[in-house]
Amino acid sequence: MALTASPEDQRRLLDLQDVDTRIRQFEHKERLLLDDPEIAASDDALVGHDRTVLERLGAVDDLQAEVRRIEADVQTVEARAKRNRERLQQTSDAKTATAMEHEIASLDKRRGDLEDIELEVMERLEVAEAALAGARAAAEEERARRGRLATARDQGLVGVRDELEAARSDRTRVEATIPADLLALYERQRARYGLGASHLTRRMSSASGVELTSAELYEVRAAAPDAVLLCPSSSAILVRTEDSGL
Repeated sequence: MALTASPEDQRRLLDLQDVDTRIRQFEHKERLLLDDPEIAASDDALVGHDRTVLERLGAVDDLQAEVRRIEADVQTVEARAKRNRERLQQTSDAKTATAMEHEIASLDKRRGDLEDIELEVMERLEVAEAALAGARAAAEEERARRGRLATARDQGLVGVRDELEAARSDRTRVEATIPADLLALYERQRARYGLGASHLTRRMSSASGVELTSAELYEVRAAAPDAVLLCPSSSAILVRTEDSGL
């Protein structure tokens, strides 16, 4: 048996379709906000910045360790030279004294070489520390930018979700006024084809944007006012009103 419903009940389907369209739009906006490409790009940039910070931190640590090793070597050389000078003052053997003087000279040269190397390493360390500071500043700047983007997204989500909640509340109210069998058909067509109801306006289906043919219009005109019809082009329930042009 063909489904029938009063024209008034069928017209309520247009209200329901309007609400469902709003819900779909708000859900789309919600997805766009959740998948914000700027935030995703900022996350990728932060990964790169943090990697750079770690690399430059490692370079600084290596140079600092090298400076400490050189300083330890300098202290060792200085301590040995000091001992040799003390022993030199106490020795009376000329041969021993000459050997110790040569060793002291070698130690002094070694200390000078180490101090030159230390100066060069400390210069490299200064450059590395500046690079590390720059990398950290860039990372913090990007992190702050990401925070601003997230704040704007979250604020947008609050508004969209408020609208979405209101639309869903409207849907609950509207669907409660529609007979169960008519609502079930609407839901079935909407699930299959994307739209559950189509307004026939000036002989055109709002769901498809296609004007009905003469033969299709003849069948629509011949149908009883309470007959539930399907749009031939969109398969949504075709709702007739005084604007249908019949």
